Amino acid sequence: MTPFELTPPIKDYIWGGTKLRDEFGKVSSLDRLAESWELSCHKDGMSVICSGEFSGTALADFIKAHPEALGRGLTELPVLVKLIDAKNDLSIQVHPDDAYAQANEGDNGKTEMWYIVDCEPGAELVYGFSRDITKEEFRRAIQENTLMDCVDRVPVKKGDVFFITPGTLHAIGKGILIAEIQQSSNVTYRVYDYGRLGADGKPRELHIDKAVEVTETLRSIPYRPAMPVVCGTSSLTKLAQCKYFTATKADIRGELNFDELTKDSFVHILIVDGEGELTFEGGSIKLKKGSSVFVPAGTQACNIKGKCCVIATSL
Repeated sequence: MTPFELTPPIKDYIWGGTKLRDEFGKVSSLDRLAESWELSCHKDGMSVICSGEFSGTALADFIKAHPEALGRGLTELPVLVKLIDAKNDLSIQVHPDDAYAQANEGDNGKTEMWYIVDCEPGAELVYGFSRDITKEEFRRAIQENTLMDCVDRVPVKKGDVFFITPGTLHAIGKGILIAEIQQSSNVTYRVYDYGRLGADGKPRELHIDKAVEVTETLRSIPYRPAMPVVCGTSSLTKLAQCKYFTATKADIRGELNFDELTKDSFVHILIVDGEGELTFEGGSIKLKKGSSVFVPAGTQACNIKGKCCVIATSL
């Protein structure tokens, strides 16, 4: 069993742009490419294998037949990896934890991490509140259309990282392109949407009662990652680690070995800049900006050589 490339499902949400097509080579007949689900077995959008002996097979079907490819004794993929192009502001939203989501939505909760791949000058996102408030104040701010006076707007730059726990109010701002690593979940409670209309010409649904229940209204400080560790001519930065996933950024200048990551876990390789080549026992895969590769657990002699920036997701 050797590594293989993946083709993502594409989502055309109203705030999306065209950078995923223009800069990352994503193929779709849709006008807007808001999100590409680069690694997904979720029922709302499944990645498909597009190289190797399993080409044409849905990733979910492959894992069902070969759960050992995940590692750690897992039988289901616990994560979902996306590229997100926010041409316009996303709604102000919040995600529940596992217990609440499973009880109310029949889905997982959502812990997630954002890596800022690129952004326009002056771009900012929403991360929690600018001060401690009560749930009653939160509800009233939504009802009185003053919520944006309470949120914390954080300026961003390329390379920034944000770890978002369930209950954290948040929103990606316009002009930001991110790589998102998250639990395998599609549960979002929308609380404010700038008065926009959906494709049906009606205001998009809000989920105020559920959002008030699950939102943490005390101010939270945005998470920052550890410093990079130099590995020869390359460097590794652990962006986030939690019980659902580990996300590592590799800035490769030359060659870097990934055997330590693949020893007992799958690794998903997402190229966010540059180009190179993934080599492994039995073959190789050419990599370019936008490449998405699944490396099965236990893959031997796994190396990437070239000049590229990689987001590696593992257990």
